[in-house]
Amino acid sequence: MTRTTVHLAVYDTFADWETGHTTAHLTQHGFTVRTVGLTTAPVTTMGGVRIQPDLALADLDPADSALLILTGAHLWDAGDDLAPFAATARTFLDAGVPVAAICGATAGLAREGLLDDRDHTSAVSFYLAATGYQGGERYRETDAVTDGDLITAGPTEPVALAREVFAKLGVYEGEKLDAWYRLFHDSDASAFAVLES
Repeated sequence: MTRTTVHLAVYDTFADWETGHTTAHLTQHGFTVRTVGLTTAPVTTMGGVRIQPDLALADLDPADSALLILTGAHLWDAGDDLAPFAATARTFLDAGVPVAAICGATAGLAREGLLDDRDHTSAVSFYLAATGYQGGERYRETDAVTDGDLITAGPTEPVALAREVFAKLGVYEGEKLDAWYRLFHDSDASAFAVLES
């Protein structure tokens, strides 16, 4: 893949901890992370951190991106404020550009109809069922799922989300991908030697 810009959606109540592994390791491997808000007005994360988005959602073009990342937020379940991000995910997937969604963002994608015909995961199956989506038979009880260009993960699986993103973008592969996951998910210190080789 020649595009090296990854777009991270940011909005009020953004779940800070869900993308730290993903973005930190992407930037260490030649990717640039740019934040995207509904507008360029500052947002405040769940952890109280203020973020000034690099660009507004209306200015985001899938042709300029290697990946769109959507995190959880209280706002996904509090109304339609974040629906434009789910609609943008559809645009990305239609253009063949990967989307990674974790926690509440999976409910937003379910409401948008993006999980009806793709394997996926989330917090629990009944959380997504409450959205009224039609994809219940495609729900998988696992830490993270990649189906084509869509990656989904549950709220307790930021390391698994990162693993799937790294595999999709070719950051780590095979033995090194497994070692990275063992190091950061399982605290397996022996995996460090594989990563450094």
